[in-house]
Amino acid sequence: MDLQEKYALLQSNLKQLESVAIAFSGGVDSTFLLKAAYDALGDKVLAVTARSSTYPEREYKEAVAFTQKHGIPHEIIVSEELEVDGFSKNPVNRCYLCKNELFDKILDIAKEKGISYVAEGSNQDDLSDYRPGLQAIKEHGVVSPLRQAGLTKNEIRSLSKELDLPTWNKPAFACLSSRFPYGQEITKEKLEMVDKAEQLLLDKGFRQIRVRHHGEIARIEVGQEEITKFFDLELMKEIQERFKTFGFPYTALDLKGYRMGSMNETLA
Repeated sequence: MDLQEKYALLQSNLKQLESVAIAFSGGVDSTFLLKAAYDALGDKVLAVTARSSTYPEREYKEAVAFTQKHGIPHEIIVSEELEVDGFSKNPVNRCYLCKNELFDKILDIAKEKGISYVAEGSNQDDLSDYRPGLQAIKEHGVVSPLRQAGLTKNEIRSLSKELDLPTWNKPAFACLSSRFPYGQEITKEKLEMVDKAEQLLLDKGFRQIRVRHHGEIARIEVGQEEITKFFDLELMKEIQERFKTFGFPYTALDLKGYRMGSMNETLA
C-alpha cells in the first residue's frame, strides 16, 4: 500500500468514527492525526490537551496556537501524573499509569459531550519499542487510527509536509518523565531541572535533544549531526556552568547521541 492509499484509508476510518476526542499533545503524530480528523469530520472533532508538570510550557503553547489557527475545538484539562499512585516511584510501567489516568479523564469528557470515540496518535513504529502505555490504550477501548492505517513516523512526516503542518520536521518529543532511569524517584523539582536544561539547549540552536537525569549527572543526548557543536570549548563551559545552576553538579555528553527509548536499553 503506497502513502496516498494509507492516507485515504486513514480518512475513511476517521469518517466512520462519526465523532472523536483526540489526545492532543502538539507533537508530530497527534498534530497530524488531529488535522486529518478535522478534515474528515469538522466540528465533530475535539482536541483534548492535558497540562501537568511533565509537559513543558513551550509544548502547551504550540498546541494551543495550532488549534486556534485552524479553528479546531480544544479543551484543556489537568492530569497531574505525580499525583497518580505509584507514578513518582518511576516503575517500568510508568507510562501505563500515566495513560490510564489520562484516558479516564478524556473518556469522561467524551461521554459528557456525546462524543463516540477517543483516539490517540501512536504510530506503527511504536510497536517496535517498549510501550507500556499501549496496554492502557487497549484496556480503555481507545482507537489508534495511525497504527490502523499502518503509518510510520517517516510517512507521517511526509504527509504532514504535504498538508503544510508546522510539525512535519519537529523533533520527536516525549514527556519529561522519560528522562529518568526506572526506579529513580520523579519529583516536580527534578522535572523543572530537566525542563530548564533542555530549554537552554534549544535556545542554543540544538534541535533533537534529551537531558537524562542521573542524580548529580545530566547526560545530554543530541542528534548525531549536532554532536560536533560541542567541540566549542566556550559553549561547553557555558552549558556546564548553567546546568550547575539548575542543580546538576556534573554534565556529560552521550557519545551515541539521541535515540528513541534510550532509558529502555537497560531492560531485559
